Amino acid sequence: MEDARRRMSTEARAKLRRNHVEGKERLRLAAIAEDQALYEERYESSLATRNTKADNAAKRRQSFAFRNGDARRIRELFSQMEEDKARAKHESYELKWAGERDADDYKKQMAAERRESLAFRNAEGRRIRDVEQAMKSDESTCEHESYELKWAGERDADEYKKQMAQE
Repeated sequence: MEDARRRMSTEARAKLRRNHVEGKERLRLAAIAEDQALYEERYESSLATRNTKADNAAKRRQSFAFRNGDARRIRELFSQMEEDKARAKHESYELKWAGERDADDYKKQMAAERRESLAFRNAEGRRIRDVEQAMKSDESTCEHESYELKWAGERDADEYKKQMAQE
């Protein structure tokens, strides 16, 4: 009995030792599994962080490229608008200068026409004065001839009277 009790006691102690060793082993395995889970979690977290950073960097590059494209299009549009504005301003000056040239040409044409008109009126006035002078000269000549005839007639009449008085 004592042997049996000792055996049981030895078996119980062995069982306790086995349980203790198994418990330690399970704890060690549990700690390893926990550490493994932590490492895996850290690795996955690190991977997720790297992937997020890479995605953010790609999105940032894409955004920069998009904004750069927008800025380039805006610059090109602004440049085109400036060119159009400069072209319109130049065309405006060209039209202004053409208008000024036309106005100068018109003024020269009007001055030439005025000179021609004055020359024509001057020539017409001279012709009319010459005609009037010729008419006046003819009239004066006719009047003089008329007086000559009158005087000749008066002389003839005076001679006839003298002749009649003598007879």
